[in-house]
Amino acid sequence: MKREIHPEYVETQVSCTCGASFTTRSTIESGSIRADVCSECHPFYTGKQKILDTGGRVARFEARFGKASAGSTK
Repeated sequence: MKREIHPEYVETQVSCTCGASFTTRSTIESGSIRADVCSECHPFYTGKQKILDTGGRVARFEARFGKASAGSTK
């Protein structure tokens, strides 16, 4: 690395809105980062992820426009 062209790499405290906090390293000057979500509260990591109802959407589309056969022509 060239000297005097890179920002200072400092220890940084990350705090989430859920109350979790951890220490990492970053080039941010303030030394603290506030995050909206983290691995402690994100649904993907907590196992509380919701599955979207894609079947309902397909049924609603078919009811609206009808089911077309694969070989039909206009």
